[in-house]
Amino acid sequence: MEELNWKELEKIPVPDGVEERLLAKIDEWDEVEQKKKRSRLEIRKVVRYVSVAASLLLVAGVGWYALQEDEPENIALQDTYQDPEVAYAEAEKALGLLAFNLSRGMEHLEESYLLNEKENNESDKN
Repeated sequence: MEELNWKELEKIPVPDGVEERLLAKIDEWDEVEQKKKRSRLEIRKVVRYVSVAASLLLVAGVGWYALQEDEPENIALQDTYQDPEVAYAEAEKALGLLAFNLSRGMEHLEESYLLNEKENNESDKN
């Protein structure tokens, strides 16, 4: 590049209409860029409007739900079971199921603990 002779380059003929074609191409690229900018702005506007609409719907929905719900003072508290013996039997049944599941979980935990101990002992021997 440094060895270029600028005078020789100036002697190269430039085809007719090159400047107009280049300007037309530059204008075309500029138009495409402007369209991209406009579409981005339009998308931002749409997103803004959709987010405002969603916020308003959310506020309206929460307000409507709050107005439709009975006031807590008007709700009379009521026992699940009218008969205390049935309630006791159900509570005993639920606690028994909880104890059974906890003991099953503890069995699995003990098995994994024993396997871990066994592996540790074997690795210590090696």
